[in-house]
Amino acid sequence: MSSLNRKVVLRSRPHGAVTTDCFEMVEEPLGAVPPGGARLRVQWVGIDPTIRGWINERGSYMAPVGIGEVVRSSGSGVVVATDDPERYPLGGVYTAMSGWQEYHDVAPDDVLPITPVPDGVRVIDAMNTLGQLGMTAFLGILDVAKPQPGETVLVSSAASGVGSLAGQIARLQGARVIGIAGTDRKCRWVVDELGFEGCINYRTEDVSARLKELAPNGVDVFFDNVGGELLDTVLRRIATRGRVVLCGDVSTYDTDEPAPPLRNLRYLMGRRARMEGFNTLDHWARLGEAYDALAGWLADGSLIRREEIVEGLEHAPDALVRLFRGDHLGKLVVRVDKDAR
Repeated sequence: MSSLNRKVVLRSRPHGAVTTDCFEMVEEPLGAVPPGGARLRVQWVGIDPTIRGWINERGSYMAPVGIGEVVRSSGSGVVVATDDPERYPLGGVYTAMSGWQEYHDVAPDDVLPITPVPDGVRVIDAMNTLGQLGMTAFLGILDVAKPQPGETVLVSSAASGVGSLAGQIARLQGARVIGIAGTDRKCRWVVDELGFEGCINYRTEDVSARLKELAPNGVDVFFDNVGGELLDTVLRRIATRGRVVLCGDVSTYDTDEPAPPLRNLRYLMGRRARMEGFNTLDHWARLGEAYDALAGWLADGSLIRREEIVEGLEHAPDALVRLFRGDHLGKLVVRVDKDAR
């Protein structure tokens, strides 16, 4: 084990689109393992839109990352040193809020606990389908949206980690699922491989016109990861008793401009529809049930997942920039440990 910890820290806050010069790589000596805790050698870190909110000065649902602090992110790692071998056995593999670094220390009183990866489960699946992304999709669809057989569910950012899973889970409930994505390649993937009824390329197509064609009776559920003008366009097409599930607002994450006004909010009232945000932390008691269901669907082939891998911790900033460029499918991850599989 190295005596140094390489990590990517926040050098400056982004103004507008995030750029790689907002970050820098530093090395620090490793101290003692926390009493009663453990040290993880980080194998993988996730690249997710929520990181953009965490590096803003205002933060999001968690406090902002401070200047000079390691960039917060999900991750996974293996125990390489422990002060409590019963609780944290050497060689044990865990998911954690590791951040962009090579080693992550865990204390027993940490607010964000680490979670063991069960034997036989791919570590990336534990971060993706069986982790925060899968839980978000599962709970947002089943606990908030509650689609009924035959209803039309529309998913924005449909080729993303959360969006692709949310659409598939809605299909498993018997719903018709339509996607919105930013390239023809993404649209082909969600239709041809994930089984969506259709997909709208918002960059090249008239979203409102295509919704009239694909959802002539309106949108019963809109699972929205984007917000902004796209949300406003869909509100015009919401069905009576429709539900808008606010999962993300990615259109505003990478800009300092204020969000555009929602001119079509009146349709919620007229059609007795509702719009609701959610956080998986509010559904903590359901996480075990969600894990079992997701694992079952993954095992029997009901869920298709995809990840794209970026090699090397030093490329995590490039990966975050790429995330907002939108040229990937599924979950974007960085391999920190070259031997991780």
